[in-house]
Amino acid sequence: MLYVDIPTLNDFKALNAVRSDACVSIYLETTPLTQDIDASRIALGNLGREAIQQLEAAGRDKRIIGAIAEQLDDLAEDEEFWRLQAHSLAVLVTPDRIRTYRLANRLSPMAQVADRFHLKPLLRAITFPHAAMVLHISENAVRLVEVFADLPAQEVRVPNLPKDAASAVGKSTLNDRSHSRRIHGSEGQKVRLAQYARAVDAALRPVLAGRDLPLLLAASEPLAGIYRGVNSYPHLAETGITNSTDRTTEAELATLARPVLDKLYADDLDALKALFEQRSSDGRTATDVSDAARAATYGAVEALIVDIDEVMPGSVDEESGAVTFADAEDATTYGVIDEIAGRALTSGARVLGVRREDVPGGGSLAAILRFAV
Repeated sequence: MLYVDIPTLNDFKALNAVRSDACVSIYLETTPLTQDIDASRIALGNLGREAIQQLEAAGRDKRIIGAIAEQLDDLAEDEEFWRLQAHSLAVLVTPDRIRTYRLANRLSPMAQVADRFHLKPLLRAITFPHAAMVLHISENAVRLVEVFADLPAQEVRVPNLPKDAASAVGKSTLNDRSHSRRIHGSEGQKVRLAQYARAVDAALRPVLAGRDLPLLLAASEPLAGIYRGVNSYPHLAETGITNSTDRTTEAELATLARPVLDKLYADDLDALKALFEQRSSDGRTATDVSDAARAATYGAVEALIVDIDEVMPGSVDEESGAVTFADAEDATTYGVIDEIAGRALTSGARVLGVRREDVPGGGSLAAILRFAV
């Protein structure tokens, strides 16, 4: 099991709003194998020293530098912290606070220093959170299981959830052959299953209200099709889990859910790429960094896809969105793409952090605009 701490969208927005005399952002590779973690601790030390050198070169106050160095040293020496890791680690430090996030995806090592955090690498974690609700439903049983990226899957208590199909319709069995109007035989069984599915959907409504996690259906036909026909939850995934049984454990359901989620996210990205192509003909896209910065500043970005690995040093004017590019990274600049992503999020845009090959046009970013600017 990977030990991860996934920042929520609200966490990301709060981090994006932080401003300080010195914000240090460090990303490094780690390993879930505790016996091999020393290399990561050494990497943190090296990246920390690189950040300190940038602060010294920028003439930052020695007390500020000392406070940051002390927090990084304390983290490096924390044996218990390093015992449980995933594939990458984000370390975000100001003179008075340190935050860490253990991440499942592999990130390129870097140390960034500015008056704000460099957060673009974290976008990958919130773009594809690998969390879902799984509804396992059969004629004999029903349960709702929540699948987490960073915790074991667990069954969710749902008030008024039927125990099985027969009890949901007030029968001892669905194989009742007695005639009651049209409800008998195989046709009658489908009617009863539809009643069962509606009862399950009604029980789930208050539990799922306000959620936006995908709901994966683990069921066999004909019940799978019947449930989809009565479902009221807007985020029911088209692809479901077909190879589970009543004996499948919560942990096994989580394992079965992973490839379904991967396909769901891939389809989602493909849909955004198609929308990008459609909007391009209307002049409502941007791949130029300066154009995207201006659009993000004016609240014109509807969706933004960015390369999570590239760092483009410079600054973005607070009012006009004009970009000033820098030749090299130092403590007086920050990541321009990072700043654009933060402004887009603030205006309600959807922002996705992906690998460069998944960015439409193959550049640093691709923006889908609400209106032309």
